[in-house]
Amino acid sequence: MELMSWEKLSEMINMNSMHQKIYVAGHRGMVGSAIWRSLRSKGYNNLIGKSSEELDLRNQSAVDEFFKTEKPDVVIDAAARVGGILANSTYPYQFLMENLQIQNNLIDAALHNDVKKFIFLGSSCIYPKMAPQPLKEEYLLTASLEPTNEWYAIAKIAGVKACEAARKQYGKDFVSLMPTNLYGPFDNFDLQTSHVLPSMIRKFHEAHEISKRTGVSEPVELWGSGTPMREFLHVDDLAEAVVFALENRLPEHLYNVGFGSDLSINDVALLIQKIVGHTGEIHWDTSKPDGTPRKWMDSSNLMGLGWKPSINLQIGILSTYNWFLEHQNEVKEVRIEYQGNG
Repeated sequence: MELMSWEKLSEMINMNSMHQKIYVAGHRGMVGSAIWRSLRSKGYNNLIGKSSEELDLRNQSAVDEFFKTEKPDVVIDAAARVGGILANSTYPYQFLMENLQIQNNLIDAALHNDVKKFIFLGSSCIYPKMAPQPLKEEYLLTASLEPTNEWYAIAKIAGVKACEAARKQYGKDFVSLMPTNLYGPFDNFDLQTSHVLPSMIRKFHEAHEISKRTGVSEPVELWGSGTPMREFLHVDDLAEAVVFALENRLPEHLYNVGFGSDLSINDVALLIQKIVGHTGEIHWDTSKPDGTPRKWMDSSNLMGLGWKPSINLQIGILSTYNWFLEHQNEVKEVRIEYQGNG
C-alpha cells in the first residue's frame, strides 16, 4: 500500500480544521463580527452565531442546553457588556454582574461539554492603574485598579483566572487574550456609552456638519485634559490574533494584544480632527476624569510567537470614519447592550 505523503497528510489535516465547529459568542458586535469575517475569509465554514434573542448568555440553563445540542469544538468569547468611563460609572452593577454571568456560563459549559479550545477576550483595564509601562502579563493583580472601570475589570480578571484554572486543573486549551483599546467598523458611536475614539469621531463629525451649515466654526468639547497616553488596535488586527490563537496551542494562558506604541489623547483628537476636516477649536473639560494616565501594553510574548499587527492608526481611523459615514443613521441611537448581541 502506498504511503501518504507529508504534503497530502498536511492538506487533509488543514481541511479537517476548516470544518471544526466554532461558536463565536458575540458575533454581531465589533469584535465578534471582525473575528467572523476573518474566519470566513480563511475558509472556516462551520461557524455558529446566536443573537441575544436566540440565546441569552446570562441564562445558565439556556447556555448549557445550547452546548449540549450544538457541541462546538471551539468557543471564542467576544460577548460582553462594554462601554466607556461614563457607562462604567453609571452602571457598575450591570458591568460587574452581567459580564460575570456571560463568561462564567460560557466557560463552565465549555469545560463540561468537552470543548477543545476556548479563547477568552478581555481588556487592558485588567491591569493596575499605576502599573509600570509597558504593561506586562505578570503585572496582573499586583496593585489596585482604575476606579472608573474597576467593575468591568474585576469581571474580566475572574474570566482570566477561570480559564487559567481550567487549564491548570483539567489540562484544557483555554487561553485569554487581552487587547488594548480597540476601534473599527461596528463600533459603538453613542455619546453616552462609547469609548474615546468612536466618541471623538462622532463629535468632530457633527461639529463639522454644523460648521458647514452655519458658516461658523463649531467647537468640540472633549473629556479630561488630553494628556493620558493610549494605545489603539484596529479590530481586524485583533481578529488575526484570535485566529492565530485558534491555529496554535499557545504555551501560556494569558497574552497581551496591542499595536506596540501609544500616543496622547490630544494627539488622537488632532488626528481625527484632520481626517474629518473639522477646523474649530477643541475645548478640554478638565472637570471630567482622565482615567488611567497611561495604558501601553507589552505584546512581545504573542508577537514573539509569530503574530503581528498591520493596520496603522491613520489608515485605521480613516476606514472607521468612512464606515461611520455609511452607517451613521444606524449608530446614533442610545445603546447599552452586549458587545456582540449574544
